[in-house]
Amino acid sequence: MRKGMLIVLSGPSGVGKGTVCSALRTRMPDLVYSVSATTRLPRAGETDGVNYFFKSRDQFKDMIARDALLEHAEYVGNCYGTPRDFVERTIAEGKDIILEIEVQGALKVKEKFPEGVFIFLLPPSLDVLKKRITGRGTESDDLIDHRMNVAVEEINLLQHYDYAVVNDEIESACYRIQCIVEAEHCRSDRYLSEFAQMQTASEKV
Repeated sequence: MRKGMLIVLSGPSGVGKGTVCSALRTRMPDLVYSVSATTRLPRAGETDGVNYFFKSRDQFKDMIARDALLEHAEYVGNCYGTPRDFVERTIAEGKDIILEIEVQGALKVKEKFPEGVFIFLLPPSLDVLKKRITGRGTESDDLIDHRMNVAVEEINLLQHYDYAVVNDEIESACYRIQCIVEAEHCRSDRYLSEFAQMQTASEKV
C-alpha cells in the first residue's frame, strides 16, 4: 500500500486558508482533515474525534511530555495541538491528510515532520490582504495595522516552504494545490522507498 502524505497549508491571517481548505476537501473527498487536540470544553454539536480530540489539561501535558504532538500552543486560556499518532496512522493507511495552520505552528511541524508537503498561501497583494481583513468589520485600525505587520513578517518566512500558491481565486488556488499533491505522489524518492520495501518482502518469500 502506498503511504499517504501530510499536506500543511499555511499563510497569514486573512489570506483565506479556511475557505481554500474547505473547498479543497470538496474537490478531494478522500482528503482527511487533521483533527486537533484541545483542552477547551466541547461546544453544542461538537463530537470528540471529529471536531477535536477533547483532553483534560493533565492529558494534554502528558501528550507534550511524550512528544505526542507535532506542535502545540495556548490561546485564550486553552491549549491546542496536532496529535502525531492521528497524522501517522492516517498516512500509514495510505490516505493524504491536510493540516490548516498558522505560520509559526507550521514551522514547528516541519521540525518534527520534515517529510510533509508545506504550502504557503499568498494573497495577490498586500492591498488585497488588507481589504480582506478590513472587510471582516471586526478589527480596529490598530489591530488591522498589527495584523498587516505580522503578515509581512510571515511572508518573509516563505523560503521555509516547499510551494507557494496565490489565492487570487478559490477554484484556481485549489487546482494548483491539487496539482502539487499529484506531483508529490509521483516523486521518484517515494517510489524508491516503496520499491525497497517490495524487494525486502520478495526476499522473505
